[in-house]
Parts: sequence; structure tokens; C-alpha cells
Amino acid sequence: MTEPNYFSFSSTQLVPQEERLAVSRKKGKLQIGVPRETCMQENRVALTPEGVHLLVSNGHEVLVETKAGEGARYTDRDFSEAGATIAYTPKEVFECDVVLKVEPPSMEELDLMKQKQTLISALQLKTCTREYFKKLMAKRVTAISYENIRDEEGQIPIVRHMSEIAGNASILIAAEYLSNVNNGKGYIMGGVTGVPPTDVVIIGAGTVGTYAARTATGMGASVKVFDKSLSRLKRLQAEMPIPIYTCVTQPKILEKALRRCDVAIGAIRSEGGRTPCIVTEEMVRNMKPGSVIVDVSIDQGGCFETSELTSHDDPVVVKHGVIHYGVPNIASRVSRTASFSLSNIFAQLLLSFGEEGGVEDSLRFRKEIRAGMYIYNGVLVNKAIGEWFDLPYSDGNLLFG
Repeated sequence: MTEPNYFSFSSTQLVPQEERLAVSRKKGKLQIGVPRETCMQENRVALTPEGVHLLVSNGHEVLVETKAGEGARYTDRDFSEAGATIAYTPKEVFECDVVLKVEPPSMEELDLMKQKQTLISALQLKTCTREYFKKLMAKRVTAISYENIRDEEGQIPIVRHMSEIAGNASILIAAEYLSNVNNGKGYIMGGVTGVPPTDVVIIGAGTVGTYAARTATGMGASVKVFDKSLSRLKRLQAEMPIPIYTCVTQPKILEKALRRCDVAIGAIRSEGGRTPCIVTEEMVRNMKPGSVIVDVSIDQGGCFETSELTSHDDPVVVKHGVIHYGVPNIASRVSRTASFSLSNIFAQLLLSFGEEGGVEDSLRFRKEIRAGMYIYNGVLVNKAIGEWFDLPYSDGNLLFG
């Protein structure tokens, strides 16, 4: 019996093959502009001095507009000592190759931009107009919304980080308005020995709801969490240090819980469109006088029927004897923490752009970055924007083959 020949080759395999060499990507040097935020009550800054130092140490140039960090308690000297160049006019910053902002630029700021730049900022579709996107397209800008950028695990890091801050802060805000300082009922958040604990109802078991529940529980409050998703409730329960009351949202049970609570947190986030209104005016009318509502969902319309959009200067309204807090930008209330959190993500993102040869190469090879792209070299690549404003759009993935 003949032994099989495991080492035989075909004639094709014996023909000499071309040598394949790995082609390294050339590192790129970025010129990054950080403007001063002009949107009312936006106190955050996109890069902290620590983030600037990291980028400058890796060969990038950073221009920071004067007083850009003022709202987060950073001075021009802090940025200059970290290696940034201080720009004294917005025009200098908006002419950089990469413009990095927290809020979307205004129409006036768009006029300062030159051709074929990269803009990284929030999108905030509901506050933009058709003319806004047409102007971006005319400038042939590549625009990336940071709230849609995903990481290697498919998560949306910036939304998650800001939601963590909003969840924690919502309980601290409620604690302020329960106290006598803000003409509240005079309760302490949580409780002390021999005194019943504060009763907190949280509507929504996402990131905001989870961190609100964690903070309230840590302060000693009695916490009830409602959500329509049983799987989210299970995940929240697994992440909590102690078991808490959870319930699938049912109007009768929710109404009963709201009637007894001292604090109600609205923590529902809609995937698209307006947040569903879960709590009716009648439910609010039956709540205890002096109780506090913090509607974190107010930026998407709010999940309490009685909620109103307010500002940091005048943050609350009182309806049916219940204090309503409806400021949409809660993270800006703790601007230094929020800025540090944003800077941690932006600095690493910009470093990766440099390592990979520039913004265009990063977009070409990384789908998670492309998830945030809505305009590429003047071409609209976001279907939702195209359909909303009746603008022509293309599939962004096809542009990169």
C-alpha cells in the first residue's frame, strides 16, 4: 500500500510568488482648534490642559481660544503651560484643520470655517435647520457627531459618560431642593437612625437610572425603579450593591409609588424622537406637596406631562405644589468633571487620528468612527438628516469602498 504524500505541491504553487510587505501608515500631525463655547450656559470645554499636554507631547498643535476654559475654571495660563497656543480671535481657531467643540457651531461660526476641515461636535438634530447643513456641505466639511461615535465594544462612550454624570447629579440636585436652603420640605436625602428614609422613584433603568439609583442607595434612600424592559431591570439589579425594588412600568403601580415618594427622577431616553410621556398631570397632582421632580429626559421633551424647559439661572417651576427641575444640560452644572470626562475621550480619539495618518484614514479603516460621521467632504451621509430636511444623501460606507 502506497503512503500518501502530504508534501506534494501543485504546479501553480511552485511558481514564484510576489513578496508581500506590510505597508505602515504614516503618522499625521494634526492642527486642532478648541473654540470658546458661545451657547448659553455651556460651561464645558472639549479639552482640558491635561488633554492638550498629551496631544502636544505627541507632536500635534493645539490652538485654544482665550477664555475657552473659563466655565470649567481653567485659565489661559493653564492651557499655555500645557503647550497650547492661545488664540485671541475665533477666526484663528475656526481655521484649524480639526475644530473640536462641545456644542454645534452657530451659523456665524460656520462662516469662519474654511474649506475641507473636520468638525467634531454634538449634532443636536432638533436644533439645526436645513440651511445649517447646506452651509456645512458647501464648505465641504467632514462633520462628525461625537454622541454617535462608538468604541471597540460597540458602546457610545460620550453619551454613557454624560449619562453617568447626569444620573449622579440628579440625586444631588433633588437633595438640594428637599432641604430648607431652597425652600424645600426640610428633608435630608437618605435618612438617619430612627427616621424613615427618603423615598425615591426612578423612571428608566438605563445608564442615567442606574447611576441615580446607585447614588440614592449610597445616601441611604429607599429606591424604586420602573422600566418597560425586564432585561434592563435585571441588569440594573445585578449592578446594585444591595437589592432594590424594581418593577415593569404599569400605570397603577407607578401612580401609587409616585403618591408616596419624596423624589421622582425621569431617566428615560428615546432612541429617536420625543421621549414618551409616562407620568400624567393627574399623577403629579396626587404627589405630596413639596416633593421634587428632576426630569433628566427634558432635552427630548420630558417624561412628566408637567415638566417645563428651564435654565441654570432659573432652574425650577412649582406645579400642583411639586418642585420641577427641568434644566436640559445637567452635565454643565459640574463643568470641570464633565470637561475632564470629555477630554479623556477626545484626546485618545485625536491621538488615534494622528497614529493612523489623519482623519480620513481613520474613517476609512474604522467603522466605529464612521458611525458618527454625517457629512464627508461636503457629501451628506446621514439618512435621518437627509429625510428630515429633504436633502440628497449617500451611504457613507460606499464612499470608502
